[in-house]
Amino acid sequence: MVNYPSTLDRVFGALADPIRRQVVEDLARGERPVSELARAHEISLPAFLKHLRVLEEAGLLVSEKTGRVRRCRIEAAALSTASDWIERHRAFWEDQLDSLGRYLENTQEEKPPWPRPIRKPTSSKSGGRTGPRPKRSTKRGRRRRS
Repeated sequence: MVNYPSTLDRVFGALADPIRRQVVEDLARGERPVSELARAHEISLPAFLKHLRVLEEAGLLVSEKTGRVRRCRIEAAALSTASDWIERHRAFWEDQLDSLGRYLENTQEEKPPWPRPIRKPTSSKSGGRTGPRPKRSTKRGRRRRS
């Protein structure tokens, strides 16, 4: 059985890095050798291989070695799981925001039953209400001589 939240966490964690997102975009155009994928990024090959390992552990890509060449291809199942999750949440929030929009449209047409308070002009440019500074409670005390 697939642990659904754990799979999603790994997919979104893998896609959080811009290098890994670029690799997924490159692989969306077709299968590529690791050396060709690595050439597009200005990092060392060992660092790039770590990125590929993260993508592989998340289930976003599959790599196969043929002779001396390791080729990578995208695995669509993990992306479709993430896409389904995003779609469900998008639909929920779209409904919520549409509902909020309707509410705001209805309340803007109504005038409040009370008049708006008129603010006195202030000397401050910020618009905040500021008053005089409070006076100090006491003067400095006598200093003791030692």
